[in-house]
Amino acid sequence: MPLHARIENPANLGFDAGRLARIDAFLATRYLDTGRLPHAQLLIAREGEIAHFSHQGAARADDARPIDATSLFRIASMTKPVTSIAFMMLAEEALVALDTPVHHVLPELKGVGVYAGGGGGGVPFLTRATAQPMRMVDLLRHTAGFTYGFQNRSNIDAAHRERRIESWHGDLDLDGFVAALGELPLEFSPGEGWNYSVATDVLGAVVQRVSGMPLDRFFAERIFAPLGMHDTGFHVPADKLDRLTDCWTMHPAKGRVLYDRGADSAWSRPPRLVSGGGGLVSTALDYHRFCTMLLNGGSLDGARIVSRKTIELMTANHLPGGVDLAAISRSMFSEATYAGVGFGLGFSVLLDPARAMLAGSAGEYGWGGLFSTAFFCDPVERLHMIFMTQLSPSSTWPVRRELKAMLFAALD
Repeated sequence: MPLHARIENPANLGFDAGRLARIDAFLATRYLDTGRLPHAQLLIAREGEIAHFSHQGAARADDARPIDATSLFRIASMTKPVTSIAFMMLAEEALVALDTPVHHVLPELKGVGVYAGGGGGGVPFLTRATAQPMRMVDLLRHTAGFTYGFQNRSNIDAAHRERRIESWHGDLDLDGFVAALGELPLEFSPGEGWNYSVATDVLGAVVQRVSGMPLDRFFAERIFAPLGMHDTGFHVPADKLDRLTDCWTMHPAKGRVLYDRGADSAWSRPPRLVSGGGGLVSTALDYHRFCTMLLNGGSLDGARIVSRKTIELMTANHLPGGVDLAAISRSMFSEATYAGVGFGLGFSVLLDPARAMLAGSAGEYGWGGLFSTAFFCDPVERLHMIFMTQLSPSSTWPVRRELKAMLFAALD
């Protein structure tokens, strides 16, 4: 096991070992024995020390070997906090700011309008002018007016699907992706709603333009190398491919079906569209280092990524008027619940555990990925949790809420 995977006595970190063990039993009985999930990995840490790290289930359909500490997982939208940190690094250098209009960096988006009709059956889109310009903060908090093709709620997301705008291995690179978005209207005027969207992919293009570095190189040199996240990237090199798990999806009629085979995965090749919104592959141990950096106020093992005040800013609620997602969301899909939950700069933020109807701490922040991976950081209890599996969509099972309930029940 890697050196930084050393597991401490749970009691020394304020956990009941027996109650932690029953989480694994629950996962086995409810999800693995029933075939609902292909495998499950759970890491729980406090003050940066690992209290619990468990692995259950086979890594691949044609191989009985179980997942382990070295297993690689497609973390999808858990990429978003990394991209958000990258932007804030540039903001700290005064190269860009939260209130910078997006078109100042991405002129392809200048003049983009708000949907006012049309767009179906070959009818051109009708638009009206935005009430205010889209700002960088809108990209970070998903209030830009963009959407995702899988939302299936409007003619705009239908255009995303028809034009394959979000296809990582399609014809578009990051610049072409931004240009394609500039040809479509927004769902709403920036700041007037919240919609889970490609906004963080656009933010990745901002990072690339402002830094003058390809996004994948910026991540590798300025975030992953300093943090020792040596197994995280946008594709899996040949010498690590045997560690990549199979990925599954739920089919309405067939149940769980294989979506991406680890041995010949799409992630074995560098993507044409480098997705700051969802493209990374990582390990639980690498993401543990990222979470520890966040809870440490932006640094880890002598490497300062961002300042403590930047982390405080990122993990505050930035939704207009200080409301929660329930009051402003126009999204059919999210990686978080709505009631009692706000949104910061790249993370959902728990505002009120009572309204969310789940144990936790006000100020808790985190996010999840399409393939049912998830993480959260609790700055009050100084703990974080990382859950890895590979099944889409993440809304299939309520496993995240169940794990969170059982984790807080294990605190002494």
